[in-house]
Amino acid sequence: MCYDTFLKRIFDLLISSTSILLLSPLIMLLALWIKLDSKGSVLFIQPRLGHKGRIFKIYKFRTMKQRERQSTQQIFPDHPEVTTAGRFLRRFKLDEIPQLLNVLKGEMSLIGPRPCLPELAQKFDENGKKRIKVRPGLFGLADIKGGYYLSWPQRWVYDRYYVEHLNPWLDLKLIFMAIPIILFDEDYYLKKKKSNNP
Repeated sequence: MCYDTFLKRIFDLLISSTSILLLSPLIMLLALWIKLDSKGSVLFIQPRLGHKGRIFKIYKFRTMKQRERQSTQQIFPDHPEVTTAGRFLRRFKLDEIPQLLNVLKGEMSLIGPRPCLPELAQKFDENGKKRIKVRPGLFGLADIKGGYYLSWPQRWVYDRYYVEHLNPWLDLKLIFMAIPIILFDEDYYLKKKKSNNP
């Protein structure tokens, strides 16, 4: 597929490089806040499962107290180990900004299934196995459909749909749908979406 193998990568390179330059002042401010808010490194670096099963190191702003964590369970904003700065970062998905480096390096895409821990591959059903056919993304269809409120098997259904219907119009649609989640926070968006769809 021409879009998946070439055009999507060009788009990722242009957007990620431009975003890193434009967001550099914000990145420095957030890094300083994280450092002052709690002990530990600014970045959280962890192995994740990538395209075709390759393992890569994902970059995120640290939002929890520093300790090793390998659980595949979703972490909610009210988790006791989430820091003060971390709650704000998670609320508006600002902790994901460093993953623009992963996009720039070709390990991730702007849009795609969210990367999971390698250990989770052992639990993949047929839907889950489809998700590694494309690069993992900063934002995916499953984020629109429920985000961290979905179980992994539920997320994999949406991941498979994305993989099997991958096209530039779907990516553009998901980019625009990501905007209210970033502006109004994920909980607000999902609750409003649910109230509008009884």
